[in-house]
Amino acid sequence: MKISTVDFAKSLYTQGENVPSDFPQVAFSGRSNVGKSSLINVLLQRTRKKLARVSSTPGKTQSLNFYLVNNHFFLVDLPGFGYAKISVSIRDSWKIMIEQYLQEEQMLRGVVHLVDARHDPTMMDQQMISFLATLNLPTLVVLTKIDKLKKTQRSNVITTAINDLRLDEDQLLLFSSKTGEGRTELLDALEVLVGSKNSYSSSG
Repeated sequence: MKISTVDFAKSLYTQGENVPSDFPQVAFSGRSNVGKSSLINVLLQRTRKKLARVSSTPGKTQSLNFYLVNNHFFLVDLPGFGYAKISVSIRDSWKIMIEQYLQEEQMLRGVVHLVDARHDPTMMDQQMISFLATLNLPTLVVLTKIDKLKKTQRSNVITTAINDLRLDEDQLLLFSSKTGEGRTELLDALEVLVGSKNSYSSSG
């Protein structure tokens, strides 16, 4: 897939708000500070004028943000989870909104879930993947910040992620927002997802 155009379409802040239009959607999820905004900017080639807001402070994304790519599909940036420095009520409202979106959005074609390659998947990561499996949503896991690891560490990290999250090997990709590693492979995966609802099915 070649990125031709990217346009910010809409942000949803509360349950029940309507999505922008009936294009296929792929949602991006992950814990706060996993590098989601940086990945989205590199993936969509918006590194000079950043599309997704990048911050050293986790929890910056506080809404469901819809970006229309190539006038063909929406990339949906979900709020990061697991950020402790926000109130319980806000965290709960995010959780409800995200779960409702994942359960009810008919145009959602799959979820790309990000995990920091430097750390083992957390219980929240495992719960998210299990939740997506119950919904039968195609799921791809991307290990971010892979440039921070030595090449000799990669094999163990990949094995751990596959085992902890109960993935098939073709559900896992490596990505570096610094070097661009994995960008082509992720774009190819997105092309498959928006063209099919049955590729990269989550193995519960």
